[in-house]
Amino acid sequence: MFSFLKPDPVKKLRKSYDSILEQAMQAQRKGDIKTYSLLTAESEQIWAKIVTLEAASK
Repeated sequence: MFSFLKPDPVKKLRKSYDSILEQAMQAQRKGDIKTYSLLTAESEQIWAKIVTLEAASK
C-alpha cells in the first residue's frame, strides 16, 4: 500500500556507483593507477548488484 515510501535500493546503489566512478576518474587523472583499478573493481561489483536487483524487480 505504501510502497512509494520505501527507499529504492537501486537508486542508492546508482548514486554510489556514480560517485565511485568519479573518484576513479580523478585518481586516473592524477596518475594513481592502483587506486583507479581498485575503485573500478568496486564499481563493477556495485553494477553487478544493480543488474541483479533490476532483474529481480521485473
